[in-house]
This record gives sequence, C-alpha cells and structure tokens, in this order.
Amino acid sequence: MLRGEDYLADDPQLVAERLRCQLLLERFNTTSAAAADERAALLAELLGAVGESAVILPPFRCDYGRQVRLGARSFVNYGGIFLDVAAIDIGEDVQIATNVQLLTASHPLDAARRRARWESGRPIRIDDGAWLGGGAIVLPGVTIGAEAVVGAGAVVTRDVPPRVVVAGNPARVMRDLD
Repeated sequence: MLRGEDYLADDPQLVAERLRCQLLLERFNTTSAAAADERAALLAELLGAVGESAVILPPFRCDYGRQVRLGARSFVNYGGIFLDVAAIDIGEDVQIATNVQLLTASHPLDAARRRARWESGRPIRIDDGAWLGGGAIVLPGVTIGAEAVVGAGAVVTRDVPPRVVVAGNPARVMRDLD
C-alpha cells in the first residue's frame, strides 16, 4: 500500500491500523472546544506530522492518519475527510474549507477484483498557500500548486498549476492570479 501497489483492504495489519486511527479520532472529535492543547496532542499522535499552529476542527475523518502531513499555520475546517491510503502532504499556510475530501484511494475497474477487496492509492500534495473551497473533492494522484484557489464544490481530477483559480466538475482553470 505504501509503495502505491495494489493491496487487500481487509489485511489484518491494515485493519489494526485503521482501528488505532478510529479510536484516536473518537477522542479528537469529542474534545471540548476549550481543549485546544488536548486536540493538538491528539493530532500529533494521529498524524504523520503537524506543523506549528496548524489546526483541524472536528469532526475530522481519515483512514490511517500517519499518512497525513499538515504544514505550519495550515487550517482544516469542519468535516474534513482525508482518505489516506497514500500520502497526503499539505504545505504551510494552506486553507481547507468545510467538507473538503482528499481521496487517495482507488479501486480496480474489474468488478471481480473489487469484490475481492483489492485497492490502491496515489498521493495528494497541496503546496504552500493554496485555498480549497467548501465541498471540494481532490482525487488520487493530484498536486495543487502553491497559492492556487480551488472553487467550492470543484472536483479536481488532475494537477492544478500554481497561482490559478480552478472550479467546476471536472475542475478547470478559470483564471491566473498573476
């Protein structure tokens, strides 16, 4: 899975890793709004890396947690869903609005392989200063360039260059920011 190869989703080691993640998420998602230090400690235990002053607001969902790296001063608003069967690398000063989905997981087109629970994943990278609008969906293997803006509700199916605005389904460049 970590090498981007096909894997079986019900592998006992993966099941145990997801359980670890879900137990930490239960605790994180039920913390008091006044418990910023507790939330930060839980995120540090859950995620692969958390930069200084980075914030995720609950509720938050992910598969494994350890595959997510969140840069300094980045912010994830309510309802983030990060399916992290592959790496999700989020740069510094990134703004992620409500109900954004970062989906690294993929499934084979062959129905027999899907029924057998085979999956794969491709990493997602969001470079420094990007902003993802509410309800945006980022599909496996996508990189979003520095300071790019993804419009609300966009479905991002391919790489986004730096300093552009993309919107729509599938997301298309609407304009340059230079």
